Order: sequence, then C-alpha cells, then structure tokens
Amino acid sequence: MRSLLCVLLLSVFGFESLAEQSVTVTVDTEKRGYSIDSHFCGISIFTRTQEGDHRGMKGYLFSAENKQMVTLFKNAGIRHVRMGATGSAKSDTPNLTHDDIDALFSFAKATDLKVIFSLHAAGAGETAKYVWDHYRPWLDYFAFDNEPDKRAEQFFEDWRIVVKDVTNAVPDAQFAGPDAAGRSLALTFMEKVKDTGRLKLVTQHTYIGGNSRKKGIDIPHGVDLMLSTNWLHENYPGLYKQVGRPVLKEGLDYRITELDDFVHGITNASDSYCAALWALDCMHWFAKHGATGVNFQNTEWIPTDTFYIDAQKHYQMNPKAYGMRAFAMGSQGSTESVTVENPHNVNVTGYAVGDETNCFVTVINKEHGPSASRANVTIVTDGFKVSGASAMFLKTADGNVTAHSGVTFGGATISNDSDWNGKWSKVPLSGGKCSLELDPASAVVVRLKQ
Repeated sequence: MRSLLCVLLLSVFGFESLAEQSVTVTVDTEKRGYSIDSHFCGISIFTRTQEGDHRGMKGYLFSAENKQMVTLFKNAGIRHVRMGATGSAKSDTPNLTHDDIDALFSFAKATDLKVIFSLHAAGAGETAKYVWDHYRPWLDYFAFDNEPDKRAEQFFEDWRIVVKDVTNAVPDAQFAGPDAAGRSLALTFMEKVKDTGRLKLVTQHTYIGGNSRKKGIDIPHGVDLMLSTNWLHENYPGLYKQVGRPVLKEGLDYRITELDDFVHGITNASDSYCAALWALDCMHWFAKHGATGVNFQNTEWIPTDTFYIDAQKHYQMNPKAYGMRAFAMGSQGSTESVTVENPHNVNVTGYAVGDETNCFVTVINKEHGPSASRANVTIVTDGFKVSGASAMFLKTADGNVTAHSGVTFGGATISNDSDWNGKWSKVPLSGGKCSLELDPASAVVVRLKQ
C-alpha cells in the first residue's frame, strides 16, 4: 500500500488576519462504497410547469428550443428531472399532452438527462405508452401521486389501479414512489406493493430545516443552520436511518425527489452563496449513504429555486448551481472511505470518490463570520500512486456567504449564453507533497491521477 501526503494551501487575497488550523483527510482508496450515478444531481418541479406559456414563461420551460435553459442545465451539471405533483386520482392536474411531452423530452435529449414522469390516473396507460414508445432512453421511472401520507390506504388502492392500467399498455413499465412527506409512509408503501414487482425506486421528500416561516428563522440563523454540523450529524442521519437504510436492506434504491434547505426558503440565504456550500455537502453525504440521487425542488418563484426568471424575462441560476457543478466534477466513480482528523473542530467536511485511475477529494470549509478559520488541509491517500494533482475551487471574492454574484467554480461563472469553462489548476508535486490553503466559506475539488 502506498501513500501520498498532500498539504492543501490555497492563497486567496483577503482573510489575512484569520487563524489557520490543521485538518487531515485520510482517504483509503481500497475501501470503496456506492457507485455514484451520472444522473445523481437533479431538480424537481410540478408537472403543470411544462404546459405551454405557463405563468409568464414564453413557450415551454423544458424544450430544446429554450436555449438558455439547455445551456444552464449543461453548465450546472443537472442530469435529472422529476416531474411531480400530479396529485391523487381525484386531482384536477391532467396528464401532459403529446406536445408537452415532445417538448420535455427534446430538452432531455439536448441535456442528456433522465426523467421521472408522473402520471394522472385518468388516461395513465395511454400517456405512459406514448412516453415509452417515443422516449424510453430518457425515461427513468413512472410515478403516481404526491405526498399521499394523510390518505395512505386510498393511495395504496389507487396506485395498484394505475399500475395495472399502465402495465397493460406498457408491460415492462417500472415505478418510483411514494414521494412521501413524512418518514413512515415509504416503508409501509414498500411492504404493501412489493408483491407487484413494479416498485424499483423508493422516493422521499425532505426539507432539512423545516418551515422557516413557522419557526421564525431569520437570515443569520438560516445561514448558520445551512452550514452547521447539526444537519450532518443529526438531520441527515435521521432520514437515512428511517428511510434510506431500510430501503437498501430490501434491495431497492432510494432517491430524495424533493429536497431543499427550508420550506419556502429564506431570501438572502436559500438563494445565496451559502446554498452552494450546503448543496455540495448534502449531495456528497447522501451519495456516500447510498442514495441514487437528489432533486432540489423548484417551485416558481421562491428563494430555494435553483433556476429563476429575472426582470428581463431571462432564465438564470442561483448560486446553488455552483455546488451542483462542483459535485458533478468530483463525483466520477465510487465513494471511498474518508477519515477526518480535526483537533481544533474546524467546520470542515471531506469526501472522496474514485476509480482505478483517479481520486477526487472534495473538502468544504464551512467556517464563516468574523471568527472563521482557514484550514490547512492535509490529504493522505492510501493505496493510490499519484502522478499528478490539480484542483478547482468554489468561492466568492470576499467569502461573503450571502452573496448573489461573484461566485466562481474553477475560476468561471455559470451563464445562460455560453459554456462553463472552469479550469483545473495544476498543483505541483514535490517530494510527494503539494501546498495550498482553504479559506473560510470555500470548497475545493482535488483531482489526483494515478
């Protein structure tokens, strides 16, 4: 077993008076976990938003002709869309028309993404057959209903009716569900319908910090929670223990198909730079714990949205998208075992993903505020002979966690009219070491080549 010692030291203007603390991240490249699907990173949106000229949007939101959205999705690394919230069998949300569907999947083809396609009970079989016959390569799963927790027994009955209708038309159709709001429905649903053999993906919703309005959470408190260790050590593990782990034990996959920091979000927190750091951290945590992906909810138009329409009616991305791009660059392969030695309790997390020739190490310094510390990060990789190293940094010019602009990853911005052109910065190796520093409110993806 061979080791490489990398001391990461990034020189960034500003923060000259900040304390510097040492953190050691040890990666055992021979202990691999879950393979990360290339369609891990996604968004969730209500099915009705795909109707033409919906709520001030000219034409179709998702269409190959919407060049701004195509460019933004490619630049952010978004590879999955959950079209949700068709509602119960009695809801008034109809299935999409053929024209709506054609536009949606032209977008899927243009951006190379997968779609969870939600069906309404009325006409479910006919709609499913049209999707299957024309767009099977870009279909992930079919789904039915949304957050049916309070009417579970009726949902179980309706689900079987819809599945029968769909499978009569599409014999090989597979389903995701139940898109639960609470923590108990998913396992009950899995048990109730396992005899059908049609459920392949268990889907769960969660808003990590709950309802910020009801809790009276202001901007500083919201930022602190999003960058806290509590969510890592309490909130995420709670969801995993109640839903993720039991699903995996049953041999099924799970996906968080509606995820955000807070219900409704907090202006100047959910839509600011701290959301990029939070999203990057959150995605890596759930990838490490076996999720096949996450979909950040995009409800028009609130602070938690990943994309939005500006005053000039142009599509733009909020800073959260930079966390998605950073994840895309550092999630190529399988998760690897990481141990973080952090004697000064710096608010730093570390993750590793790799294959036989590359090891990607993501380190996030969530320190922020006047007393924030720089992290002198030492990465030790076991079982991996390194021939070269390079890095991309996620940061703002001044470390402002509530910034809406000035965010870069790999030295580049995400725009709606040109390709993202982030660059890897070569990290020189000398005697098996490379020296960089990681400032507060920043992250780095280090690529180590064998």
